[in-house]
Amino acid sequence: MTKLLKEYGSIVLIFVAVLILRFILPRPFIMDVLIFGVYAMAFNFLMGHLGLVSFGQPAYLGLGAYGTALYLSYVGTNPYVGILAGVLVGIVVSMLVGVFLVRLSSSYFTLANLAFCAIVFFLFQKGLVSITRGDTGLWYLARMTKGALLDLKNPNDLFIFVFAVAVLVWVFFRYIDTTVYGACCLAGKVNEPKLQFLGYNTFRIKWLGFVIANAVAALAGSLYAIYFGFVSPGLTELTRAAEVVIVGLLGGVGTLLGPLVGAFVYIGMKDLISKFIMYWELVVGLLLVLVMLAGERGIVGTLGPLVNRLMRRRAPGLAGAEGRKP
Repeated sequence: MTKLLKEYGSIVLIFVAVLILRFILPRPFIMDVLIFGVYAMAFNFLMGHLGLVSFGQPAYLGLGAYGTALYLSYVGTNPYVGILAGVLVGIVVSMLVGVFLVRLSSSYFTLANLAFCAIVFFLFQKGLVSITRGDTGLWYLARMTKGALLDLKNPNDLFIFVFAVAVLVWVFFRYIDTTVYGACCLAGKVNEPKLQFLGYNTFRIKWLGFVIANAVAALAGSLYAIYFGFVSPGLTELTRAAEVVIVGLLGGVGTLLGPLVGAFVYIGMKDLISKFIMYWELVVGLLLVLVMLAGERGIVGTLGPLVNRLMRRRAPGLAGAEGRKP
């Protein structure tokens, strides 16, 4: 019982809090937090487990969004198939570009992904304007039909679906942490030459992780496409490249709770402070500096030890109660 509380208690509380806040805070805010949380989980895995810092994540977010949007605009009307199409686009492109990008060292990898993001933005805005409609964007909400289980055009059903996806993505990354592959990812981040010496193919490990992370980023893009019913090149702008990095650092890179906490804080400050201060990014930047000075693992990494100490204080009482059970 104590072990289960220690491992899963925090995330259960987080998702329960999201459900409660759904009835307190505006629905758009909670939806943004959940979808951006999924997006941030992808970056968190890329940086926290593989040690790869990417400023090109908007490209994969946009690929997923446009994959869904193009399907719903020209091919079909089923939103579930549209989401699968968006994720598939993200996987295929990641598999192809990953062959070249993951071979680069950390700094070159970061810059190459940023350049790739610029290329994707150009293609969506001008290069493929005949099908993407450029800055006008794609509108397809009226074409979407009801799904078999949930009507994703209905805000309440869409919230249930997005919430379920966020939970499943978290469970997926939690599962990876328990596998040999997850251990290899962390080992390669700490000492790649030693992992190679042990006989592991570090290129395949990083390439697979790159594909997994960007597939989840594409999934987040597909969710955005369904949520807004509209997609434009602005989703892949270079100015958005630092957003997910900031969220990851705020929440705590390498922590499972960090992406959701970071998304909640970042979007909350963005929506709240921007109403009073024009340059709200300055406040977010100052908060990020303070968090990094307090602890290198962000909000979760800083507050986590305090929570663990409280849990350990309660653990003897719980153990005694369990021991008294017949």
